[in-house]
Amino acid sequence: MDNLLKNFVKAANQHDFSLDITLNVDGALITGKTVSAQKYLEYLSNNFEDGNEISQTLSEQLAEASQREYDHDDVQYIHLENAQVYNGDSQPTPSEGDFYWRGKLQEIDGFFLGKIDAKTE
Repeated sequence: MDNLLKNFVKAANQHDFSLDITLNVDGALITGKTVSAQKYLEYLSNNFEDGNEISQTLSEQLAEASQREYDHDDVQYIHLENAQVYNGDSQPTPSEGDFYWRGKLQEIDGFFLGKIDAKTE
């Protein structure tokens, strides 16, 4: 696992540090802005809160998980907001809307700072 990338994730989790980043994962490019695990879990919680009873239970559990204290030295996942995946296409998936992405740090082959923007004017 890349220690530099791990330090970026620690900074996001501990200090709400964010940066535009593009990750290479098994030949695909995933681009977005780093966010904390807490913000990612809050986002998930909000998506389930207006659903049926099971959705509301999931929302509550995710909200509780977002408030837990974690061992910040044992980071295993990176979280991105406004994420897009490029897999050989000229258009990213998803091509519209705001999405969050979660990935295992040990599965990332490489990265560069900055975000890919496929919008042409």
